[in-house]
Amino acid sequence: AFERMAAAGRVAMAAHRMRTRLPLSLTRVHALHLLLLAAAAVCSSAFTTSSPVAAVQSLAGSSRPFQLLQSIRARARPQTAQPPMLRGGKMVLNSRPGLGGLRGGDQSKTSLSMSTVSAPATPVEKFRKDYKPTDYRISELSLTFKIEDGATQVLGSLSVKRAAGVEEGAPLRLDAEDLKVNGVSVNGKALSDSEYWWPEKDVLELKGPLPAEFTLETDVTIEPEKNTQLSGLYKSSGMYCTQCEAEGFRRITPMLDRPDSMGRYRVRIEADKTTCPVLLSNGNLKARGDIEGGRHYAEWEDPFPKPSYLFAVVAGDLGSISDSYTTTSGRKVHLEIFSEHDNVGQLPWAMESLKQSMKWDEDTFGLEYDLDVYNVVAVGDFNMGAMENKGLNVFNTACVLAAPETATDADFERVQGVIAHEYFHNWSGNRVTCRDWFQLTLKEGLTVFRDQQFSMDVSSAAVKRIEDVRILRAAQFPQDSGPMAHPIRPESYIAMDNFYTATVYNKGAEVIRMYQTLLGKEGFRKGMDLYFERHDGQAVTCDDFRAAMADANGADLSQFERWYTQAGTPIVTASSEFDAAAKRLSINLKQSWKPSPGQPTKQPYHIPVTVGVLGPDGHEQVAEQVLELKEEEQTFVIEGVTEKPVLSLLRGFSAPVKLVYDTSDDELAFLMANDQDAFNRWEAGQTLFTRTILNNVAAHKDNKDMTLPTVVVDAVKATLLSSGSGSLVAYALTLPTLGTLAEEMDQVDPDALVAAHRWTKKALAGALRSELETVYADNVLPETPFRSDAEAIGMRRLKNTCLDYLSSLDDEASRELALTQALNAKWMTDRLAATIALAGSADDKALSAAIESFYQKAEGNDLVLCKWFSMQAASPRADTLDRSSSLLSHPDFALSNPNKCRALVGALAGNMPVFHKADGSGYSWLVDRVIDIDKINPQVAARMTSSLSQLRRFDAKRQGLMEAELKRLLAVKGLSKDVFEIASRSLKP
Repeated sequence: AFERMAAAGRVAMAAHRMRTRLPLSLTRVHALHLLLLAAAAVCSSAFTTSSPVAAVQSLAGSSRPFQLLQSIRARARPQTAQPPMLRGGKMVLNSRPGLGGLRGGDQSKTSLSMSTVSAPATPVEKFRKDYKPTDYRISELSLTFKIEDGATQVLGSLSVKRAAGVEEGAPLRLDAEDLKVNGVSVNGKALSDSEYWWPEKDVLELKGPLPAEFTLETDVTIEPEKNTQLSGLYKSSGMYCTQCEAEGFRRITPMLDRPDSMGRYRVRIEADKTTCPVLLSNGNLKARGDIEGGRHYAEWEDPFPKPSYLFAVVAGDLGSISDSYTTTSGRKVHLEIFSEHDNVGQLPWAMESLKQSMKWDEDTFGLEYDLDVYNVVAVGDFNMGAMENKGLNVFNTACVLAAPETATDADFERVQGVIAHEYFHNWSGNRVTCRDWFQLTLKEGLTVFRDQQFSMDVSSAAVKRIEDVRILRAAQFPQDSGPMAHPIRPESYIAMDNFYTATVYNKGAEVIRMYQTLLGKEGFRKGMDLYFERHDGQAVTCDDFRAAMADANGADLSQFERWYTQAGTPIVTASSEFDAAAKRLSINLKQSWKPSPGQPTKQPYHIPVTVGVLGPDGHEQVAEQVLELKEEEQTFVIEGVTEKPVLSLLRGFSAPVKLVYDTSDDELAFLMANDQDAFNRWEAGQTLFTRTILNNVAAHKDNKDMTLPTVVVDAVKATLLSSGSGSLVAYALTLPTLGTLAEEMDQVDPDALVAAHRWTKKALAGALRSELETVYADNVLPETPFRSDAEAIGMRRLKNTCLDYLSSLDDEASRELALTQALNAKWMTDRLAATIALAGSADDKALSAAIESFYQKAEGNDLVLCKWFSMQAASPRADTLDRSSSLLSHPDFALSNPNKCRALVGALAGNMPVFHKADGSGYSWLVDRVIDIDKINPQVAARMTSSLSQLRRFDAKRQGLMEAELKRLLAVKGLSKDVFEIASRSLKP
């Protein structure tokens, strides 16, 4: 072994001197390290090969000898051979000789993947300020996929051109991850091993000099069947599909895998005709036919340049429904939605929503679809909600399948919104995309705003606005106040997948909405028109969008940029003075901010505050106004106010801020009943509820009796018995969530908060039991036919809100009411609501009956089973943690499926009384799950880890427990960069 080691070291030293041209002294130092590497390669069973010289040669090009030395020393212990599996984004190979890795050239020789021998080095943080264009441009791509069971060959032909001003000797650095490279050629000439190398584990570099223009051909093999990360090409339920956003294309073939690298794609897919009769890709279908061996092919071409993240391929045995849509200009577009055969009956709602979306975008923004075909595919294993790949959207089944027996009213609304969102991306994201991933909100914030507007127009604007703000407060406000706080345009990231956040999406949409509030709908439309006119076919920045809005309207929006650069939620404090003699109302507004990570101080925002002025009888004394708060403090004067006013501030939630305004309970009750703005009527009730519950939190902590003010009972009763929209009444009756309430506390006390919330709800139910039972009965609909109109949806929503209140009493009558509905309801909305109402019951018999009935009626439907897992993990019962642990081994559960993982693990992490148990058992349970999930799917694992990111908001004991679990997580070997980023940031003070 020593002789073999010495021979290998001599070869390595010579090879390294030639490759890196380092000074001799440094080469000698590196050679000594390589001798040790060789010893490890020879002696460790994990690196046994038929040729230790070849093994060391594969290591000799490393520019990080010290890191490699550490890695090999750590890995040099004998290991038991294990099958390949993905650990934190790296392929961990077994010890069999002859395994190919990230290498080119002669594959008959043994080669080792750089990802096999590299230790998980400290993840690298990327910064927006460091952006620079690529040295090369790839304008045309021709890809051939030869799909075989167990392995897929991908052949690439890329038209490459060196950018102007770039040195002739500049290398071409291509992103490439978990690929077996069979060969690389330039202009038809195969490159030798010495002409390309792997400076980093996921970078394939072609050494310069290279021609100014050339054709690059690559031949790689990938294994979709083993791809549990669901990034790149993977296999799900017998179907091959792709997910390339943000950085998944590099797991398919070497490429400049970044959004500013845009090219036209031609794709040929070959597969078995029996198992994969459907072959799809982006653009328009150009040819199809049979080939020998029972196989067939399809060729697709996308005429529009696009970045690699929008690339898609699907191959499988799928059913579908089809339709057509004729655009305003007369183009007839073929529409087809695919799914597994058993799910085809749940696709019509998605098709109807798609056609509505196409018509709305033409009418509202003058934007037509631009291809002959629009395809949508439903996939059961998917990390996200859906993906807007050009002409071939890939959807999570949860966002496309809908039937009243298996989907709730909220599910139908979600499908409609997500279908619209992905379609709207055809312009806001595809035709005009983002220059780099720091600009993600450019496409996502804008498109969320567009889908919100669509939903407001096709349903109830007020209901939709309330739903959107509830999501913002529950998901985004906590993010703004924690260690993961970031501007809607982040300045840095380690794993880009971690920044698909409520801040980038939902707060980003609120920023777009403020443009419309400031400029008016006509001005906003002019800005949109100019934006698409200027930038069609380009990859641009948030500044480009802001410039288009400003230029189209002659507006100064320079200060508005601070919404893109500053993190956190601004606080607006309001006060007012009324001069009856002068008929003048003065409104003073102050803005303030709390420190955010890396931003101890901030500058004033440009905040639109929409204001209404009501008289004693509820009429509007003056026209609604938008006050533009630009300084830290400003006073605005409104003339013509004749009577003592009641202010309606921040109407429609005109800015994503926290409003502080001293109002009495009576004034809030008045606004609940009289405000002309539907959102602010709801907001007044939420403020009244919040005040009541937080007062009871204080009482609980002081061992005093909790109270329910008469004004609250009267206001709730008046709302309950009002004749308004069922949905609006239901939302007005619904208490703020525990998470939303926690945002109003300096230090969160889970025990006191949960107790106060439960007591207040139960007290209201007891005080209004008769009225709740009457309204429940008045809103029961006949089981058939199923109605999906707004009135029916509102009636079901109001009925189930009443049932939720009554179930908080947990007595025999309320349990019987809920159990009867749970066992007999035909449609999912009512069955789910009643079963959830029993989930917290102390009556084991009633709960078991409801849970068992729900499971049996699921009949193996994965989306219904997700609801079944979730309702149990979200139960406030003391045995929920034990129950959830047993569900992990349930035959219908799989950690590898993101939907089921979110349903069980995610639901428990969001269950305040269980997750935040004082003994820390919830935290330990979650970290155990994250460790397991991270080996399968780092993106999902990172999302789960974020549940611990708010540790600084809790008491010292809970902080210590969460901190210990995060440190335990960070100590795990092979931890993914995704989880590392969330865990390490969460620990920062």
